[in-house]
Amino acid sequence: MVPAILLAIILASSYLTATSYLKPYSAKSMVVEVEIPLGSSPSTIAELLAQKELIRHPKAFYYYTRLKGISQDLKAGTYFLDAAWTVEEIASALTKGGSVATVRFTIPEGLNLEQIAQRIEATGLVTAEEFLETAAHHRFDYDFLIDIPEGPKRLEGFLFPDTYEVRAGATSKDIIAMMLRRFEQIYNDEYRQRQQELGLSTLELVTMASIVEREAKLDEERKIIAGVFYNRLQQNWLLQSCATVQYLLDEPREVLLNKDLEIESPYNTYKYPGLPPGPIASPGKASLEAALYPADVDYLFFKVDPNGNGSHIFSRTLAEHNKAGK
Repeated sequence: MVPAILLAIILASSYLTATSYLKPYSAKSMVVEVEIPLGSSPSTIAELLAQKELIRHPKAFYYYTRLKGISQDLKAGTYFLDAAWTVEEIASALTKGGSVATVRFTIPEGLNLEQIAQRIEATGLVTAEEFLETAAHHRFDYDFLIDIPEGPKRLEGFLFPDTYEVRAGATSKDIIAMMLRRFEQIYNDEYRQRQQELGLSTLELVTMASIVEREAKLDEERKIIAGVFYNRLQQNWLLQSCATVQYLLDEPREVLLNKDLEIESPYNTYKYPGLPPGPIASPGKASLEAALYPADVDYLFFKVDPNGNGSHIFSRTLAEHNKAGK
């Protein structure tokens, strides 16, 4: 006969194990498209969800739906489910039928945080104010954010530009978590190792990439422009990036005014040496790679080619630079 205390320990252990299986599969948001075929049994659905890494254990899901009396209410269809949902939330979604309404939106490369917020607001999901409030204050659990300084622009540069599809009713937290997860997927171990070889922090690397993103118009010039800026840093020159000054303006100008170059801000690289305190936009993959693998050039200057399609003229000396494009 099993002693009472041992039986209590076994039952408690079993309970803790069972409840742990009902927790979200992931602490991070990851929306997954799932097709539940017609005629699928509850056990088959549970196995499919486990394969998609949406639940911790198929039997736990199966017995949960049996216990709740909803196992026969699970419906076929196409669903967009989040790995950060509990078993209860996933089971509830599957009882409501497939073809869940979704919202699709695109964030282009080079937008800053406020511009991204405006894009999100245009989808009707959340207001720009709510989006910015969440970005500023919610704690998102990603390693690359550990050393990022606090402040309203703390996520600037880390909301990866891409096309996204979210369920209708997604919150600002859901959306931001998805964009940060995409950054994490892109900024892989190879990138992190290369960043360390350059002696830069993630924040510094993304800051450089954001400047390249805003300065470059052609993909083939991104690594050259990155090379120019790294050369200036090595020479202890001011970066003198017009893009960092544009970041400080309420409305962008085609040509900066002299008074713009005198704006008092650490983002003004015409006044302050080194990189600005953080990114000025969300760089895409090409700009991240340009910052990681700059071209080995000896250029120190560049200017827009008046005869080109957004291309630049690169120069080694100030004299060459002043003559360029004339």
